Amino acid sequence: MLLSPVTENPRPVPMAILVFNSGSSSLKFRLYAVDAGGDLRAVAGGGVTDFGAQARWSWQENDDEVSGRTDLRSHHAATQWVLRRLQSGSPPIAAIGHRVVHGGDAFTEPTRITDEVVAGIDALRALAPLHNPLALDVIRGCREFFRDAVPMVAVFDTAFHATLPAAARCYALPQDWVRAYGIRRYGFHGLAHRSMIERLRLLSADSSPNPRVIALQLGHGCSVAAIRDGQSIDTSMGYTPLEGLVMATRCGDLDPGALIRLVGGGVSATELEERLNHESGLLALSGASGDMRTLLALEAQGHAGAALAIEAFCLRARKYLGAYMALLGGADAVLFGGGIGEHAPSIRKRICAGMQWSGLQLDARANAAATGVERCLSTTGTKPAVYTIRVDEEILIARDTVGLLKLSG
Repeated sequence: MLLSPVTENPRPVPMAILVFNSGSSSLKFRLYAVDAGGDLRAVAGGGVTDFGAQARWSWQENDDEVSGRTDLRSHHAATQWVLRRLQSGSPPIAAIGHRVVHGGDAFTEPTRITDEVVAGIDALRALAPLHNPLALDVIRGCREFFRDAVPMVAVFDTAFHATLPAAARCYALPQDWVRAYGIRRYGFHGLAHRSMIERLRLLSADSSPNPRVIALQLGHGCSVAAIRDGQSIDTSMGYTPLEGLVMATRCGDLDPGALIRLVGGGVSATELEERLNHESGLLALSGASGDMRTLLALEAQGHAGAALAIEAFCLRARKYLGAYMALLGGADAVLFGGGIGEHAPSIRKRICAGMQWSGLQLDARANAAATGVERCLSTTGTKPAVYTIRVDEEILIARDTVGLLKLSG
């Protein structure tokens, strides 16, 4: 987890904003002090993974970082464990912001959490079964802990893609299905793509009035977004986070006819959901792992499955990169974020291979040296400019929470 540098505050801090970012198998948190002007400064952060009797936890506060294991078997339990630890020695919590993956058509902007909002998020669980229920576990854990004493805000991953034009939103399906099941393209990783765009504004000297940006969020889950003037006009994920790129354990783009064949062969909807989400992608192609670091090491040892998985991953990403170049009429910037995007120079190189026709030219030395840092990777004077960007979803959630509740220190 990335944390802003933390320095000791010489004066008492009147309030803090707590942010929870719940993933399908993890819970991250960050605590921000709010100053008199509403500016935010990280004072603590950490996370919990590998839920169970020996769950892993990490905790950073000021310049100290500790980690360990303890019995935390759910997001709910981890939430209350974090809240108990924060009760001693931290600024009083004025509000809590939550990342919620799916807002559907109902939630397209930060929203104060009420009983009705909780019910609305719950009603969308079928659209994000691996994420929305867990976000609700965290929200309910906070509500039980604080009762009504601390206001909370939900910030939705799908909201960034609410600007998709109708032609990019729709599937060519019978309209009675669309109406009955809400089947349309929603897009995901909105906070990550928005984070990259906001960081680009600080890093780039380009003052183009209508910047065309292609943002690649490459981690356990992966997506690409085509962005014009700060607004999403297309993205690789659709009705669910399964569509699009090859991911660690998700299949990405797939012929629906293959699913018809599987269902006809007796595969249940439950098995489809489980295996498409957890047993496909890089893991299935390699037969070894869904972790890109592991696959790169195996490829270097001559592992054929790992080589195939990496080649398929990069090919799919390059196809979307080229498609979005066409959609945008070229690009002013290409952004790489996420664990793979920020830390795997060889993957960035392979994705960009053969893209010289578009003007994209990586500086080989700059790319090779960029691991976990923000920097320009393209040859000086060429366009599109290519950047690695540190994705920071938590600061956006905190800012949205402060803005909605109009808080200041």
